[in-house]
This record gives sequence, structure tokens and C-alpha cells, in this order.
Amino acid sequence: MKKVCWPYFDPEFDKLPERLYGPPSGGPWEEPETNQAGEHTAIEITGTDRPGLFSEISAALADLRCNIVEAHSWSHNACLACVAYISDQSTDKPIAADPRRLASIEDRLTTVLRASRSSGESSRAANQVDEAKSTNVERRLHQLMLSVRDFDGTTAAAAAFGVGKRQEQEQEEEEGNRKTTWVKIESCEEKGYSIVNVESRDRPRLMFDTVCTLTDLHYLIFHACLSSTDGFAFQEYFIRHVDGKALRTEGEKERIIKCLEAAIDRRVCEGIRLELWAENRVGLLSDITRVLRENGLAVVRADVATQGEKAVNAFYVRDISGNEEVDMELVESMKKQISPIVLQVTTTTETHVRQTSPDRSSRAANFSLGLGDKLKSQIERFSHNFVTIK
Repeated sequence: MKKVCWPYFDPEFDKLPERLYGPPSGGPWEEPETNQAGEHTAIEITGTDRPGLFSEISAALADLRCNIVEAHSWSHNACLACVAYISDQSTDKPIAADPRRLASIEDRLTTVLRASRSSGESSRAANQVDEAKSTNVERRLHQLMLSVRDFDGTTAAAAAFGVGKRQEQEQEEEEGNRKTTWVKIESCEEKGYSIVNVESRDRPRLMFDTVCTLTDLHYLIFHACLSSTDGFAFQEYFIRHVDGKALRTEGEKERIIKCLEAAIDRRVCEGIRLELWAENRVGLLSDITRVLRENGLAVVRADVATQGEKAVNAFYVRDISGNEEVDMELVESMKKQISPIVLQVTTTTETHVRQTSPDRSSRAANFSLGLGDKLKSQIERFSHNFVTIK
């Protein structure tokens, strides 16, 4: 005769090495400064953002006779992270074999970044490595943003854009009113986990952004539960630190909350999306970004690629003063300036999307029976209800 109860937890489960210690060493995140896209040299740029900075970086690389084959740039809370793949302008070959030229490129980009009001900027040029050691570019952008602490809030943003104390407070209040991402952390003492609950607008790559951030913060995910309703996503993760322990301090919890909110919000771009197609040529990106800057548009996110002889560029832009709304007449005028480049405009900001929904509590209630709550309720329900099996 044996007494058992439900739910049943395998006592050997937590001893699995891959659960306790994570992936084996030698993963791509161990070599963050050596990336590669095909046969081109990768450079990484991080620093304090300011209006027109991406244009200045593009112009500097063009002056240094560098062809930008591919580039991805994010900006959030006045922080910039950019990964670009470049080649020699005349030979279209990698520049990695010329250390002196790489040093010259790094010095020039560092000078561009130092024009910002804040210190701490850096630029790096990385040599080519085996493809097996490359890191997913979007994950690398998350890591770079984490390294410059974009999760610290709007103070740096206010300084970079010349905003005073009163305006900064007004901006913080406005951002709080339209907040669409909430993170809450609880404890599951029964199994020694920390439970991370995330509610946000549903969108592509949302789970990717969340999981990458938890992993880069050195936490292991043991269980997860995800749901989506009415355009909102609900995520629940059971985590422990890589040392096998749950979160121990309120400061640790607060840091995870800030980092997750930043990771989710940094991909959400306000303003409009501009898609441009053109015959690829030397200096094309520099010319396009210069036109954007001269027309008072700031690039908050960029994805640049070449497909054969064609250049395909996507920019998320907003008014250089920080306003979300962009004058569409200005955009139409800009189309004429860059002709024959094909320009397509997509509006990404909608008022009702940016406002806090009044029925958040009801949506959260629909998710209340997530994985954590189910486990808790099952434990409470069956803790005093043992079944005898003969």
C-alpha cells in the first residue's frame, strides 16, 4: 500500500544538468565582439543617441570608403545600439585583414559618438570569425542595449534631447499614462522558483525578446505559460538564477522588471515606417539618412540590407523634436527629393493603441489561471486529499 498525491513532481527533474546549469559553454554569447555576416566585417556601435546620429555614422563610414552591406540599429531611452556589416568600397572585400584601417574606423566613429552630451560611448570593429560563433543580430542588439543600461529610464533621454526638468517630469507622467507593459514577480516557495508575469501588447517576436533577456540576465526558465486575448499577450515564466536559487532581494526583482519592460518596449517604434528600394550604390545609405535629417526626421530604428543589385532599407522615423506625429506633406515632399528611389510609407502609431486600456483588470483575470496559479491551486486542493492505492 502506497500513498501518493497530485500534482506529482519527479524528484530527479531538478537534477537534470541542462536544467540546472543551462547550455554548455562555448555558445555564441561567449564571443560577443566577433560577429560575421557572410564575407563582411562586423562593427558594433553603442552610445548615447541624439537626433541625426545614425546619419552621422553612415556619413563617417562613407568618408572612410566603407560600403555598408547590412545594418541594424535600435534606439531607446536615448541609447543607441547598432550592428553593421561593411566591406571595402573599391574591392567589396572584408576589412578585417587590415588592423590599421580597423583602428582608424574605430577612432572616427568614437569621435562621432563623443559629440553627444554624455560620456560612456564606445564603438568596436570586430574581425571575421567562423559562422558557428556568430550571434543572432537581434539578440546581439538586446545585449548591447543592456550593456548601455537603456532600462534606466528617461533621464538620459531628456538630457540628449535638451529637455528641462519640468518637461522631463511631464514626459514621465505621459509615458506612465500610456504604459502598455507590466511585469510582476512572485515566489513559488513550494518548488523554490520565482514566477515572472508579463502583460503587454501582443506582437511578433515578443517571446523571443523576453526569453533572450531572461537568459542574458543569467536566469534559467523551467516552465512557461503563454496566452493572448484582445491583442494583449500574457506570459508566465518559472525561473531560477544559474546558481539554482530563486530571486533573493527586492533590488534583483526590480532590475528584472526594468530590463524586461525595456526589452519589450525598445522594439515598439512610434512614428511612421519608411520602406525604400533603390539600385545599390556607394554612399546610398549616407544620402538617404542625410535627406531624412535635413527634413527634420529622426531615425529610431533601421534595418538596411542589400539583395543583389538592390538596396532595401526600412526606417522607423519620428519628428526630430520627439513628437510622434510626422507631417505627411513633408514626407510627400521628401519623396520628390529622393526620386527615383521608391518610398512606401506605413503609419505605425495609432492613438487607441498607445492608450492604457480600461479593461486591463478583466484581461488579467482571464489569465489568472496561468501555470503558476494552476500549480498553486492544485497543491492547495490535494494537499489534504491523499488517495490510497492498493
